Amino acid sequence: MRIAVCDDDEREVSRIGKLITEYQISREEPIDCNYYTNSTDFLCELKSGKYDLVLLDVLMPGSSGIQAARELREQDKNVKIVFVSASPEFAVESYNVGAYHYLLKPIDADSFFAMLDRIKGELSAQTEQGFVLKSKDGVVRISYKRLVYVEVINKTVFFYLSEGTVREATATLAEFEEKLLSRPEFMKTHRSYLVNLNYMQAVNMNSITMKNGHSVPVSRKRHSVVQDAWMHYSQQIGREDSTSRVEKPERPEGPWRILLVDDDLSDRTIWADILQSHGCIVQLADNGADALQLAMDSSFDCVLLDVMIPGEDGFSICERFHELMDTPVIFLSCLTESDKQVEGFAAGGIDYITKDTSAELFWAKVETHIRLTKSERTQLHFGPLLLDLARRRVLIDEKELSLTPIEFDILSRLSENTGHIFTPEEIYGMIWGGQPWDGGQTVQMHMSRLRRKLEKAWEGHHFIEAVWGQGYRFVPAKQ
Repeated sequence: MRIAVCDDDEREVSRIGKLITEYQISREEPIDCNYYTNSTDFLCELKSGKYDLVLLDVLMPGSSGIQAARELREQDKNVKIVFVSASPEFAVESYNVGAYHYLLKPIDADSFFAMLDRIKGELSAQTEQGFVLKSKDGVVRISYKRLVYVEVINKTVFFYLSEGTVREATATLAEFEEKLLSRPEFMKTHRSYLVNLNYMQAVNMNSITMKNGHSVPVSRKRHSVVQDAWMHYSQQIGREDSTSRVEKPERPEGPWRILLVDDDLSDRTIWADILQSHGCIVQLADNGADALQLAMDSSFDCVLLDVMIPGEDGFSICERFHELMDTPVIFLSCLTESDKQVEGFAAGGIDYITKDTSAELFWAKVETHIRLTKSERTQLHFGPLLLDLARRRVLIDEKELSLTPIEFDILSRLSENTGHIFTPEEIYGMIWGGQPWDGGQTVQMHMSRLRRKLEKAWEGHHFIEAVWGQGYRFVPAKQ
């Protein structure tokens, strides 16, 4: 890793230098570091691509750190810029010039090391072999090593990655076949699927079980070819796991084991008491680093992860969890804003429980997700409607229906209890937990939007029926 430090405070430069040295020794990571006491000298020596990370003091003689960052960005679009300052007042301005992070002086060693770990991982990922994809989320790089399998539905190609992310592109499978099949680890199992042999768990009569629990079809003509190829490839590479996950002893039978990550002692105690009262074994951590270490050493049935924890936040830690294991991650947070909940699902969480949720609803959600993960019933079919519970997506007539996280939760809860009439208050309790009852306006608004989307996607059938004076029920279409 190549680092530049630019700060006019010699004491702070000395402190940062010591931290970098400690990191280098503890991680056995080679680091090339240069130090500057003013931005003029730094910019004069700067060349595009010279540094991976630049630490800039905000207030310096001559050009400020913000001004230096603007000039730096003109030469290098990819360098990670981290501002250091004794005051948070420049934080917003710093992100306007593409800051990677904003650290307050004196720099906390744990936070600094966690940030360097994250940058190291990102730099490592950039060097992996792969290809550039023009996806619906923009231009992204797909790593061959992290690509589990490829699926095409109609004119959309889905790329399933090991960390749980799914990238989509409007294309045909043929556009990627030559590129992927030229590599020994990829094979076509079906006219609509390409798989990475490294991630295969078992070959069944008409499907493949992947290590992430997903099932991929195998055509009858290709079954024996796929089976032979997998066995041959596994023998060649010693069946090494290409995701580099830490090998742990198999999860023993018995009570569910749950990892609870929360730095608030009172909240941690409350949640742990609820879990233990239902017979769970609970292990505790108050920061992401300790939680990741526990995940490497033990197996868990579920991870409950606070968003606001010391060091890396819960969203970042969740992404790193998925590199280690396939355990479901549920976020716990006092942040109730919808954009935070969306961010949680984007990071790979399967649910987002706010801390005002009642004990009954909290346990119901945890229990449901664990049972669902252990069950093979990860998809619900109702005629043209498919609910993919593991990937949290809905397809009608093989076309994906765009739903908000709340709309998906409502639909999945109602569909799991076909025919049962749920009152608006029951729905409110299931989705919004312990928040004060608002008389039904919130439920009515979300149900109205959800029903319109369903009816527009499949005319002639109301999947959710409004029962006058009682509530709502799910009505499946005929198979």
